[in-house]
Amino acid sequence: MVKVGLRRCRTILSPSRIGGVDYAVNPYIGCEHGCVYCYARFMSRLGHKGEEWGSFVDVKVNAPQRLRAEARGRKPGRVLLSSVTDPYQPLERRFKLTRSLLRILLEYGYPIVVQTKSTLVLRDIDLLTRFEECEVGFTITTIDERVRRVFEPRSSPVPQRIKALGELHDVGLSTYAFIGPLLPHLSERGLPELLDALSDRVDLIIFDRLNIRYGNLQPILRALRVNYPKLVDSFLEALSPTSGYYRRIKSWAVELCRERGLPYDFCY
Repeated sequence: MVKVGLRRCRTILSPSRIGGVDYAVNPYIGCEHGCVYCYARFMSRLGHKGEEWGSFVDVKVNAPQRLRAEARGRKPGRVLLSSVTDPYQPLERRFKLTRSLLRILLEYGYPIVVQTKSTLVLRDIDLLTRFEECEVGFTITTIDERVRRVFEPRSSPVPQRIKALGELHDVGLSTYAFIGPLLPHLSERGLPELLDALSDRVDLIIFDRLNIRYGNLQPILRALRVNYPKLVDSFLEALSPTSGYYRRIKSWAVELCRERGLPYDFCY
């Protein structure tokens, strides 16, 4: 069970240091998806210190009112939904906050970038297709459903995400797949098949390595010891500053993308 809280926010249109976007909008604090590797768990400090990541979500009930007030006075720039939560996590079905925020961003002419792990984004195709500039991306860590269930326990199954990307692409939206974090010796399994499945559904593939931040290493190790105990040592070795693992994966990913004519980028 997820503990749901209601809170009022002081601001919602936050300046962002993420490359390619100007602002971030996060309708929720916390995330039901409860991804084991997520470093947004630092958000626990906002009233949830010591609580397990994925066990709480606070709903910013006044977010639409704040966004309307702030959007009027800001220079329009690219807005990311979202940077430290999933804008389409399961509670969005009930609260429809993201949908309300999209209406306001559309009204004030803000270009948007959406990143999610949930096929609920398909609900809002009617709004997304009205933006002059809109990109929609799915995070996909692996094509292996067993790995997905271990590390992303309450997210949409990967085949559904791939199908959704096709539906979004078919209506003329710019789409991308964020393949990350690349989990050592796990994400590489089936990577050629994943890129094959994405080849006619996305305009860009983005890769990122696993970043160890804000206490996410211990939950990752717990998941490995239970599900992939033989990988623990090699997993940790790959994360070492002296390891060439991610350099090798990068070279291989470039080769795979070029073979398929897929545009690509790396965050590392």
